Amino acid sequence: MNILITGCNGQLGTHLRQCEVLMPQHRFYNTDIAELDITDAQAVRAFIDSHAIDGIVNCAAYTAVDRAENDADTAHRINALAPELLAAAIQRRNGWMIHISTDYVFDGNSCVPYCETDTPNPTGVYGRTKLEGEQRVQKACANSVVLRTAWLYSEVGNNFVKTMLRLGSERDSLGVVYDQVGSPTYAGDLAQAIQTVIEQGIRPGTYHFTNEGAVSWYDFTKAIHRIAGIGTCHVRPLRSEEYPTPTRRPSYSVLDKAKFRQTYQVEIPYWEDSLGQCIAQLLKKQSAHQP
Repeated sequence: MNILITGCNGQLGTHLRQCEVLMPQHRFYNTDIAELDITDAQAVRAFIDSHAIDGIVNCAAYTAVDRAENDADTAHRINALAPELLAAAIQRRNGWMIHISTDYVFDGNSCVPYCETDTPNPTGVYGRTKLEGEQRVQKACANSVVLRTAWLYSEVGNNFVKTMLRLGSERDSLGVVYDQVGSPTYAGDLAQAIQTVIEQGIRPGTYHFTNEGAVSWYDFTKAIHRIAGIGTCHVRPLRSEEYPTPTRRPSYSVLDKAKFRQTYQVEIPYWEDSLGQCIAQLLKKQSAHQP
């Protein structure tokens, strides 16, 4: 198959490129904004037709959650309209699409993990535009999978793990919220999940995928510092109101992964095991760059 990857330079796209060598039977077209503007309908259709694309993995998104509140038009264009353009273009070729979404489609008021059948209720621009993107994709492309994830991190780009490692080595103390609970997700594991969907075949619908387990941002930070051997930074627990942000974060956004596990017959790694792998890679890179 000829497969188009959008957002190939992001955290997930970078790990997907590493998975591509394990799927030599397929030809991958890795694109980011420089290669393809997914908000341009004519450009999208021309690219998909000229490269005879059979399937799309849409990793591109507007993910600046707080900035989206004052940049709603851009967030809507990238998160809602662009996915529909991709979905409509691949539907014309009777192809398939995997679209990445988010836990922010839920309001976070639950106290049990969210299932795919639970009613979304996003509280901010980011969540609303991502939910609309899901709906537009599924309406435009019959053979589509929506994969919701959360708390994504990796060795590349800007993410919570890298920020906490940096702040832990720079500061004597650090305040982190303890009343928001979710499931950290290593981009490498999500990329492998997408590889599984490609190899086993698209089974249309909405699925949840994060690493197993649940943790607060505070306890996540403590684990990051412990695994990395940072013992000099005191981490203080904060309530959400002590750390106000333009967008209200879900207080509980754990996603139930049973549907994905059962459909694709996979075991999903525990969050702390995957965190250890990521930090080991980061420390290895760090030591390689030191004189």
